[in-house]
Amino acid sequence: MPALPSILTPSLLAGQHTRLAESAAQVAAAGAPWLHLDIMDGHFVPNLTFGPQMVAELKRELPDLFFDVHLMLSEPQNYAEAFINAGAQLVSFHIEPTLDHRALLTRIRALGCQNGLVLNPGTPAEAVEPYLADVDLILVMTVQPGFGGQSFRRDMLAKISRIDAWRRERGLNFRLEVDGGVDARTGPECRAAGADTFVAGTAFFKAPDRAAFVRDVATW
Repeated sequence: MPALPSILTPSLLAGQHTRLAESAAQVAAAGAPWLHLDIMDGHFVPNLTFGPQMVAELKRELPDLFFDVHLMLSEPQNYAEAFINAGAQLVSFHIEPTLDHRALLTRIRALGCQNGLVLNPGTPAEAVEPYLADVDLILVMTVQPGFGGQSFRRDMLAKISRIDAWRRERGLNFRLEVDGGVDARTGPECRAAGADTFVAGTAFFKAPDRAAFVRDVATW
């Protein structure tokens, strides 16, 4: 199966928090097709961000952006539907909390939304292997989630490669996303390992030419 094209999904977490709508508009203006929205509950990760109402308001202003919503929540099953109703087009949640993961993946799709599973750096690839035929996306965290601006963990490249190998062996076409310390240096390394979807916060918002950065990612 041919490799999926590389796409950038800039993380709103790295934008100006007092002007989130302006930051999201900068993503659209640069030509990025996706917007990555990190939803944190202060329990699963030691930080808080925003809820469904903010997502709904952003979606009203930017209907053409694909909303890639990453639930860093202890109980994602209680909130997935609210974010889908708010405009999420892909909802990913972590494998680490105790819940019926397959049931939630099925429910997200039943609500007309794409789904995904996320692995923290300390979680082995084998944790998501049983669900690979049930997902639209696997997200490999290349930093410990909760805060932006962390350094890329190169030891996660082997995990990306392992998941990509399973994908190719089984003829599956889910996207393989990476999040954490992704920039013009580490992104191509992730692409070489098998990733095709790149969350970049700091690298995007601090780029001297954001549109050029988006175009560059498409060439990885």
